[in-house]
Amino acid sequence: MNAIVIGADRLGNIPELLSDWNINITRHITGRHVAHQRKPHGLPRNTELLILFTDFLGHNVMHHFRNLALVQGIPFIACRRSTSCLAQSLECCFNQKTEESKCPNCPFRP
Repeated sequence: MNAIVIGADRLGNIPELLSDWNINITRHITGRHVAHQRKPHGLPRNTELLILFTDFLGHNVMHHFRNLALVQGIPFIACRRSTSCLAQSLECCFNQKTEESKCPNCPFRP
């Protein structure tokens, strides 16, 4: 699965955790540079997951990327930049057997 990561200057152990879930980071956008804060018109075609690190993003940048994911039907995870928080979010979104057990606020829940 191909993912775009938005937020955080350095990823630390995040790529290792994602590779354990067979998730490949295709692009990392820190969100700090002015060029990163310009609003793109869409996410790349091969994007299958959007990961937003909320403790390193401004509200407008996060809101814009989240809306892009919703419009394109791409699932997204918004969590703090820690391996434990990301692992918990991945478990909640991808490791559940029934639709009822997904996160209650998930926009992809039927």
